[in-house]
Amino acid sequence: MLVDGLDAPEVIGVMGGTAVEQLDGLTNVRKQTVPTPFGVPSADITIGSLGDQEVLFLPRHGEGHRIPPSEINFRANSYALKAMGCTQLISLSAVGSLREHLAPGKFVLVDQFIDQTYARTKSFFGTGLVGHVALGDPVCRRLGNRLIEAAEAAGLEMERGGTYLVMEGPQFSTRAESQLYRDWGCDVIGMTNMPEAKLARESEICYATVAMVTDYDCWHPDHEDVTVDAIVKVLIENAGKARSVVSKVAPKLSADCFPCPYGCRTALDSALVTSPEVRDAALTGRLDIILKRRAES
Repeated sequence: MLVDGLDAPEVIGVMGGTAVEQLDGLTNVRKQTVPTPFGVPSADITIGSLGDQEVLFLPRHGEGHRIPPSEINFRANSYALKAMGCTQLISLSAVGSLREHLAPGKFVLVDQFIDQTYARTKSFFGTGLVGHVALGDPVCRRLGNRLIEAAEAAGLEMERGGTYLVMEGPQFSTRAESQLYRDWGCDVIGMTNMPEAKLARESEICYATVAMVTDYDCWHPDHEDVTVDAIVKVLIENAGKARSVVSKVAPKLSADCFPCPYGCRTALDSALVTSPEVRDAALTGRLDIILKRRAES
């Protein structure tokens, strides 16, 4: 079901994180393998409906959580969702807390990122086709507003705003690193939302992160160091709440008018700097799905 054309309906994508490897409540469910020029996505994409709204679901770590953060094929994931018509992407992500008031079990709608990863390919663009998208506001405010409304409708308290420090992993922080990130003003820490957010912007997909706090990072003197068992326990308890937010937000997103007022869907209009006559044909061809809107405008 590869989507072609600029007048296709809104399609909501959900990127599932640790312990969120499926969505409840979907009807007309099927799966599709989506090949990409950038390799294999983390898993087949699950396609279904929440009411009248089509939803795509992709577990970023693969089925059974087999892919570590640094080995996720972020470009293949983003490209596959774009090829399937995704216009709005909700990222569900496990994070550690760097603030006392963000206790385990808390939900945070982050609005900023600090990218401390170093072993990942972070852009679709390169030599032969240079692109620089604006990322001052990496989260779509319209999508964020809708997620806050959906959380309230689901009876879930969600903190609005916060900075997510994205570390490379797979090891957790040292105590010195954890304290440094607090000094930088970061609120939560995780391993997966970069370059995911950057690639969503390059793909002209509205993007927002619902961060689920699983633990206090190791800076906290009154809590034990981070363990996988503790993280998974909290995530299992919160996974149902995250799915409830998704089910509540889907009809709200269907009713929104586009284009996105914050420019997510036109991010490439001022991003491409390579002169058309010297653009690399092979790279341009690999990006046909992403560049299609500009080619037809």
